[in-house]
Amino acid sequence: MLTNQVSSKLQALRLSGMLKGLEEQEAMPNISQLNFNERFELLLDREEVVRRNKSFQNRIRKAKFKESACIEDIDYDPSRGLAKTTILKFASADWITGHQNIIITGPTGAGKTYLACAIAQAVCRSNYTAKYLRIPRFLRSLEIVRNDGSYDKLLQEIQKTDLVLFDDFGQSRLQPDEAKDLLEVMDDRHGQRSVIITSQLESSKWYELIPDPTIADALLDRIIHRSHQINIKRASMRRTKSGLTQTPNSTK
Repeated sequence: MLTNQVSSKLQALRLSGMLKGLEEQEAMPNISQLNFNERFELLLDREEVVRRNKSFQNRIRKAKFKESACIEDIDYDPSRGLAKTTILKFASADWITGHQNIIITGPTGAGKTYLACAIAQAVCRSNYTAKYLRIPRFLRSLEIVRNDGSYDKLLQEIQKTDLVLFDDFGQSRLQPDEAKDLLEVMDDRHGQRSVIITSQLESSKWYELIPDPTIADALLDRIIHRSHQINIKRASMRRTKSGLTQTPNSTK
């Protein structure tokens, strides 16, 4: 029987997986048939699984994804124009190792954010860190921290994250300072870390969003040069999921 002393020591050492494993072994009627090494190896395996799961959950918590999405639940209806083999390749995270990017475009409600979060979640499974940032809010936060002295600290935090998901790029034309800030972020990550960017606009139209042609060239080169591009064709996943239909006379 598992003694209170053993249980307390395992808890103090934060070996919750081994503690759970011991409890499970005591409930197994044939456990005595295993020798010490076999039982101990099972305990180590149990501890490893628990720690790996805790680490994964911690990465998900810190990422603050907008959608609780996973790669297994992606809708591959032919009308969406998504290639399953391509999406599953992104789940392997090899593109992260190569410091490549993904650009996801499509109409409002097409499921861009869900797809981006699903890919990013798969990256977290592979022991990489990720962070979700909505572009309009992120640019406002950069303006704030520039004035309170923590600008460099925030950029360093973003730079060390393996994958940053920038959602809703191109909702409006960038202001000069916003374009410079975004260039600073992308320059830090270029060839070093990966990004996923979602946008309603195809990347060929992004140039029009940036007021300074020189900054536009530099920024877009750093984003697009190493990017895989996905275009979701179907108009509205939200309307499909809600079961609603839209008649020719209906309004948005």
